[in-house]
Amino acid sequence: MLGDAAPFLRPQGRPGPERPPGRPPRREQRAQPVAAGAARSLAAAPEERRQQQRRRRVAPLAAAPPAEAGEEPLLRGIFEISKRSCDVVLSARRLRWSPILPESPTGDSSMVLQAHEEIIEMKDVFSVKLKRRRFVGQKKGGTLLGITIFKCVNKEENKLTDCAIHLNNLSEDHCHSWFRHLKEILNGFQNRPKSLKVFVNPSSHKREATHVYYDQVAPLFKLANIRTDVTVTEYEGHALSVLKECELQAFDGVVCVGGDGSVSEVAHGLLLKAQIDAGKDTNYIATPVRAPVPLGVIPAGTTNILAHTLCGIKHAVTAALHIVMGHIQPVDVCTFSTPSKLLRFGFSAMFGFGARTLALAEKHRWMPSSQRKDFAFIKTLADLKKKKEKIKKNGSKDQWHQIQGHFLNVSIMAIPCLCSMAPRGLAPNTRLNNGSMALIVVQNTSRTEFIKHLKRYASVKNQFNFPFVETYTVQEVKVQPRLKSGLDAKENTYLNAASAEGNYPWNIDGDLMKEASEVHVRVHPQLIDLYGVNTDDLESSQATCNCI
Repeated sequence: MLGDAAPFLRPQGRPGPERPPGRPPRREQRAQPVAAGAARSLAAAPEERRQQQRRRRVAPLAAAPPAEAGEEPLLRGIFEISKRSCDVVLSARRLRWSPILPESPTGDSSMVLQAHEEIIEMKDVFSVKLKRRRFVGQKKGGTLLGITIFKCVNKEENKLTDCAIHLNNLSEDHCHSWFRHLKEILNGFQNRPKSLKVFVNPSSHKREATHVYYDQVAPLFKLANIRTDVTVTEYEGHALSVLKECELQAFDGVVCVGGDGSVSEVAHGLLLKAQIDAGKDTNYIATPVRAPVPLGVIPAGTTNILAHTLCGIKHAVTAALHIVMGHIQPVDVCTFSTPSKLLRFGFSAMFGFGARTLALAEKHRWMPSSQRKDFAFIKTLADLKKKKEKIKKNGSKDQWHQIQGHFLNVSIMAIPCLCSMAPRGLAPNTRLNNGSMALIVVQNTSRTEFIKHLKRYASVKNQFNFPFVETYTVQEVKVQPRLKSGLDAKENTYLNAASAEGNYPWNIDGDLMKEASEVHVRVHPQLIDLYGVNTDDLESSQATCNCI
């Protein structure tokens, strides 16, 4: 059923004199709204109706296929768009308009000029506002000018931006009717959040994360009428402590503004709170419950591997728009546990070279970030001790497979881990939600061969095509450091730089964790939802962050 009639009707009056032959038609002036009592029925004035039809033509709107749901017109009216009067049609799925054109120069009333029809998919619209003219300092009221529609635009690969489209009309009733229908359509998108819990790490990204949020992200949330409860973290573990006491049912999602460390902490806290609310024993969780609300990641840190990999996002505005639009995808999460307790929830881990490099970098935090990482990488590489040892393997199809020996690095990743040194990912064959992990084992080899292996990550060549590198697809992994005594113990402590009292460092999502006992890693399919895009096609993705 069509909606309210268009308010731009021509005043009724006598037909004007005939135009002399060859004289161009008069320029059509903008019509003004007419009071209902002053307008006469067009049916009662066929001559006037014919005059109006001769003075203007409406370019035909392309009819939608009748089988498609949501294409039945809800409203049809006239608005001025980009300084042109347009015939506008609203359905549940689309907003379509076509310019109203004058008659042909030859006066041929049978000829209808064609005009380009424009379409907006309602799924791309995230906000609609009444447009008013206000004086300086005036916050309420003002002269109604029409409606402004805000939509999300894919400007380039994996980068979104927003734009505004103005539908101008001076009729209060007309605009309010359209505004009400547009709001009803937007409120029908279920995944779009209305309330968010936000954590901002002020120390991230050279202490610019706070400005990133308040200057770029918060205005978009406000425009989309999203309520926010913001916590600016003051110390490591602050977000975790707040989440443990947070009533998650009061929010539609949790958002983290920061680098990898901040994202890892918030993701762990969100899942840990879910286990607490479900009455789970947090010391041992065999089958964890899913997070009740999605997690949003706003990249604003020195390293943003998780943001790039989990959500396909490199820019704060793009991340915010994905949250506003309610783009959600499920992601696998791992649990890292000892025989006696849960260490944390996470997405990836490195034991050996990758962990020792992070441990050494943490000891030199007084250095600038880029210098600290380069120093730690080169120093750990130079300090590698080589030892010839035969790798022992055993196991069968139905049992645990065991590999024993001296390894330079062990990586366990449920996500590809995109970074500057590995544009295709540290584990490029891994996907976000296929229920498995990549186990990458680098056996003992010469320093020269190990460097060749590391350099391959930055190229299109296969970085695993070395005899000392083995890869596995697994659901569970147990890593047991081999304790040594005597001279071997001194060497072992030296190799694991920054270890304390025999603890072995782990690099879990960019956070350092020390644990001497066996660590059990299990993947749990689709344990959390994240705001972002599907990143299955990672071959063309290019990350711009720095990482170890």
